[in-house]
Amino acid sequence: MAWFKKDNSESLSQESSRKKVKIPEGLWVKCDNCKEIIYRKEVDKNYKVCPKCDYHFRISASERLPFLVDEGSFREVEDGLSPKDGLNFKDYKDRLKNSRKKTGLKDAIISGEAKIGGRPVQIVVMDFNFMGGSMGSVVGERIARAVERAIETRTPFISVASSGGARMQEGILSLMQMAKTAAATTRLGQAGLPFISILTDPTFGGVTASFAMLGDLIIAEPKSLIGFAGPRVIETTIKQQLPAGFQRAEFLQEHGMIDMIVNRKDMHATLARILEFFVNS
Repeated sequence: MAWFKKDNSESLSQESSRKKVKIPEGLWVKCDNCKEIIYRKEVDKNYKVCPKCDYHFRISASERLPFLVDEGSFREVEDGLSPKDGLNFKDYKDRLKNSRKKTGLKDAIISGEAKIGGRPVQIVVMDFNFMGGSMGSVVGERIARAVERAIETRTPFISVASSGGARMQEGILSLMQMAKTAAATTRLGQAGLPFISILTDPTFGGVTASFAMLGDLIIAEPKSLIGFAGPRVIETTIKQQLPAGFQRAEFLQEHGMIDMIVNRKDMHATLARILEFFVNS
């Protein structure tokens, strides 16, 4: 009977193989925070936020814009600027080329004009997918130009930061953007116009040390990592364990570094109320 059992086993194996359901790739996504496996459409419907733990997934600048501004109101102001490899930094040209192909952007930022709650604003949104959202000469220039447009048109300025910091491939040219953007936002304040800074996960380095923390009102998404150097770098340097939740948005709000924490789905309505206050005050 051995031959019969063997054949029957092979037959059952083949039938089982035919019954296996092939699950298309991309239907499920794993949350980086709670590690749950979630149906991707459920995450998309929830503003790219985990329905289990409220973790805000990192999203591109183009994905973020509809959550911020009035529908159909955004008009990109394309300055025709693109970064150059002025220092002949190794592999920089290739990285720029790959990032442009990956994101469809010329650099790590989108800038333009839009309306929020029917009120006009100048807005810049950084994209972490383009070389970690690093701020080079073009990113800094586009921020400065957006601020200048805000001053010219007497409209509020809103920035959305998502960055690992200054772009090392541009050396001192990148570091200069910290002073440039800080000076620009100072002129905005002197003109009596509001600057709302929104911090997302992650916001670090030279971006944190310049314009991102200079807003009249600083808002962060829940659980966003915000700081200058990362937690692991700090722990290695000071040889001490950091407090729980260190550099998360909630920790920063508790210690007076930011003003508000706003869920992504509530951001548009919150900004509309804030702008109404600034305009009527």
